Amino acid sequence: MTKEISLDQIKQFNSTYYASKNHLISQRAVMKNGILAASENQSSLVKNNPVFSIDLDTGKVANQKQSGRCWMFAALNTFRHHISETFQIKDFELSQNHTFFWDKFEKANYFYENILNTATKPLSCRKVAFLLQTPQQDGGQWDMLVAIIQKYGIVPKTVMPETFSSSQSRDLNEFLNKKLRKDAISLRQMVENEQSIEEISKAKEGMLQEVYNLLATSLGTPPEQFDFSYVDTDGNYQLKQNLTPLSFYDEFVGRNLSDYVSIINAPTKDKPYNQMYAVELLGNVVGGKEVRHLNVDINTFKNLAIEQLKADEAVWFGCDVGQSSTKDSGIMATDVFSVSETLDVDYTMTKAERLDYGESLMTHAMVITGVDLVNDVPTKWKVENSWGDKVGTKGYFVMSDEWLDEYTYQIVINKKFLPKELLDVIEKDDATLLKPWDPMGALA
Repeated sequence: MTKEISLDQIKQFNSTYYASKNHLISQRAVMKNGILAASENQSSLVKNNPVFSIDLDTGKVANQKQSGRCWMFAALNTFRHHISETFQIKDFELSQNHTFFWDKFEKANYFYENILNTATKPLSCRKVAFLLQTPQQDGGQWDMLVAIIQKYGIVPKTVMPETFSSSQSRDLNEFLNKKLRKDAISLRQMVENEQSIEEISKAKEGMLQEVYNLLATSLGTPPEQFDFSYVDTDGNYQLKQNLTPLSFYDEFVGRNLSDYVSIINAPTKDKPYNQMYAVELLGNVVGGKEVRHLNVDINTFKNLAIEQLKADEAVWFGCDVGQSSTKDSGIMATDVFSVSETLDVDYTMTKAERLDYGESLMTHAMVITGVDLVNDVPTKWKVENSWGDKVGTKGYFVMSDEWLDEYTYQIVINKKFLPKELLDVIEKDDATLLKPWDPMGALA
């Protein structure tokens, strides 16, 4: 049934609005200051003070600047914590530009392969449209970085420093995606014209050469071999020579990345707990580590994070950072704003409803470096962000436990902290395959 809004209805709406003094108070505050500033609760800032019973010493925060590499920064930050402590190096950073280069290069190949795999499907097919909408982007998942590191290793930031395009990636993404879409036309036409596998492979190789050229021009050329020198906190000069990115990882990090598992909390009906999930068309390295998630209830989710923190190891996590959070003070709390009261609108939704109806999904990755336990119950969590030291408390945020419940979706945990019943689940070779547009396929 179609029914237009009548002028009489508008008069009634207007009359009802002005009948409430609260509306007039809110109107004055919001028109002058905006919705969020008029709704901010100082009491939430007081309650979420940056004091924690478990607080890892992780040093100065990094800055991803105008790029979408939070997932990469967060993962590399967990490694540099270990390097700084083990080798006594102050304010050390790994090269985010190095992993950025190889992620872009591998994503191009991943896109080409998926275009070829769907080449006989019409452009109106939702999967084809999904691929073409964003051929590649800055964002990613933990397992995608693992795939990059296992193939290409890592290097210190001094060996491959930032460039304009790594710190401000919009133009690079625009022109790389423009090229990938143009190449998709050629690849689909070659399949339509029934050209040979050899001809298509040769054409794709030429396309990848052009992608490499574009990335090398924008980001620099990744080193094959390098020397690494530093002065430790005791004032001793150290020199390591003839390193490769893979040997550097083995010597300075040495963690078996296969031991780490993506744990999610997605309380939707289509994802029963204690089961594994994968997402179609989600990845970067063809033949590399598959993105897989183990879905658990929220109490198990938090207990696993606490156990890893107690073992003096930070926790990579993904969340919807834009929900109920302040950038300047660095508070992530469900009560930091009272927008419902200010606007007289009920915004109540469950976590499952927000996922199902597109209201929320993972948008940002950071590192949990502490937790405040009161009678063994978490009240708030310390978060290392990658937005520089001008926000929050020198770059660190405070996340209330209630906010974690509602807006945190993913953590990465060493499987040694998992109970046997969950270990049995991850060791099975099967995983439910989710659609490419499932919210658990969101890239941080």
